[in-house]
Amino acid sequence: MEQEEKKRCSCKSARGEGLGCAVMLGLIILGVFISKGLKSIADKDQYVTVKGLAEREVMANKVVWPLPYKCVSNNIQELYNEIEKNNGIIIGFLKAGGLTDDEIIVSAPNVTDRLAQSYVPENIKYRYQAEAVITVTSSKVEEVLELMSRQMNLMKQGVIIANEYNYRTEFEYTALNDIKPTMVEEATRNARAVAEKFAEDSGSSIGDIKQATQGQFSITSDETTPQIKNIRVVTTVKYSFE
Repeated sequence: MEQEEKKRCSCKSARGEGLGCAVMLGLIILGVFISKGLKSIADKDQYVTVKGLAEREVMANKVVWPLPYKCVSNNIQELYNEIEKNNGIIIGFLKAGGLTDDEIIVSAPNVTDRLAQSYVPENIKYRYQAEAVITVTSSKVEEVLELMSRQMNLMKQGVIIANEYNYRTEFEYTALNDIKPTMVEEATRNARAVAEKFAEDSGSSIGDIKQATQGQFSITSDETTPQIKNIRVVTTVKYSFE
């Protein structure tokens, strides 16, 4: 009886030890998987988000230059004769500066009969007033700038160009698509340089791009030199760390 009891106890002990070893082994394996999982999660969370800037200063390649003026008269025919004379002077001035007919637009004049208005101001000296405008639209920006600097020559010939807010000179840059790829490349390269600095300081190395976003291109200019355009773009790039 005692021997049988010892055998049963021995079997129970063996089974207990086996179960304990199995549990221990399972815990070890589980620990390994958890460790790997946590490391994988930690690795995935190792990244840096940086911004890269690219800028260009370019000359405008299109200019819209309005030349408005006014005429007054008490005789409608004389008024139109004055308009034709002024138009001829302005067009001659522009063509002498290198512009062509295709770059010069002559708009129909806006003529006002002051006596026909609902409210007639007192002491009207001239019954008719005409507002006329000749508009230059050209890619010859340098030539137009030169003409603008010699605009006083028109005054010497009796034509006074009005300085009105509604007729502002506009300079444009229309070749943005030609420089977009190189600017985006430069911005991304600058972003990587920033990321590499972060990696160097943390003892890591830069991995693949995880996400990249291109910002909008902006075109601005200074009021004193509106023909000079500053083009700017910022890219946002997320790099993984290794």
